[in-house]
Amino acid sequence: MRTLLLTGPGGTGRTTLAAAIALAAARQGTRTLLLGTDRDDTLGAALGMRTGPAPALVEPRLTVWRPDPAQGFRDGLAALQDRAASALDLLGAARLDPEELTPLPGADDLALLRALREAALAEAHDLLVVDLPAAPRALALLAAPEELRRCLRRLLPPERQAARALRPVLGRLAGVPLPTGALYETAARWELELAATEAVLADRNTVVRLVAEPGPAGADAVRTAALGLALRGLRTDLLVANRVLPEDVPADSWLGGPLAQQRKTLAEWQGTYDVRTVPHLGRDPRGTDDLAALGAPGAAPGAVPEAAPGAQPGAAPGDDAHAAPVEWTVTDRLAEDGVLVWSIPLPGAVREELDLVRRGDELAVAAGPFRRTVPLPSALRRCTVDGAALRGDTLTVRFTPDPGLWPRGR
Repeated sequence: MRTLLLTGPGGTGRTTLAAAIALAAARQGTRTLLLGTDRDDTLGAALGMRTGPAPALVEPRLTVWRPDPAQGFRDGLAALQDRAASALDLLGAARLDPEELTPLPGADDLALLRALREAALAEAHDLLVVDLPAAPRALALLAAPEELRRCLRRLLPPERQAARALRPVLGRLAGVPLPTGALYETAARWELELAATEAVLADRNTVVRLVAEPGPAGADAVRTAALGLALRGLRTDLLVANRVLPEDVPADSWLGGPLAQQRKTLAEWQGTYDVRTVPHLGRDPRGTDDLAALGAPGAAPGAVPEAAPGAQPGAAPGDDAHAAPVEWTVTDRLAEDGVLVWSIPLPGAVREELDLVRRGDELAVAAGPFRRTVPLPSALRRCTVDGAALRGDTLTVRFTPDPGLWPRGR
């Protein structure tokens, strides 16, 4: 199944375009699931029908689903109370009834990640179109599975779990209680669920599509979002310039200024991204007829091609192919310069806003407001960091082999 994730600055018509893309794909014969996240049902407003926690058929081959975060939160807490029943009874704690629970902050994001995983694993559709939140929140959401897995591995390393039969003995010898088997079982279940979600996001048939209105604010937001996506290694295919004004606007009209801004921004974008424009209808699109009139770019069919050396996100030639994967490549320059070079594509990065910190076998990379900690490739773990440089849109980190760890003869 192909997965298309849409995000961009808030208030740019992202939800409307997600509905238009899904509708166009369905009318071309693709079994499509449209997944929404907004509690206010803006997706239903665009489609001209109500959406909710039960998947609903919009028209043949198009299903819309807006999961209920409150229900997911209640179910999760109820399951947690069941697993901890003996401890709660021992403490004399009163259980919470599902009806008295309201979702905590972040429940929406967890519900979306769960729905994304379930929809991908079900394989009941050929295309999944996801209306993500606005870019800042979407980037944090897309980073969550990897970051949570890393935290779990650090806090409860599976390889350090003692044999269950020895746990009471070890606890008495150590003089402190050891983590219970149930805790490790819960961590293992979370690890499996997070890994499945991360696999969907990293799949070669998953791409992110940016939506923005051309203008100074939109240009700044796109630049920041593209940097955050690149740091995460997420693939982008298109930049959709939404609500583009017609070219025949009279020069003395008040729309002349906004049109000039749009032209300038579009010219800048077209030199960097694969840009598609969607016209301003002069009204808020409502219903399938208006969505079809937008002429939104369709979801690209087919498999992802192999990445060309140095390929950058957003370099897809059109709707006939997905974007190339974002590769962090290691180049062997031992013979020439005595170093290995790790190349990290970071389009839009600013030298003054970059930071690198190595901690053991991990490298923490900070670019602007974003930060990611990644494990070093096996060859680089036996090296020391020799320096780094930003050349164009690529951060290169040089590693020198450690004589005490590097194999002899290499």
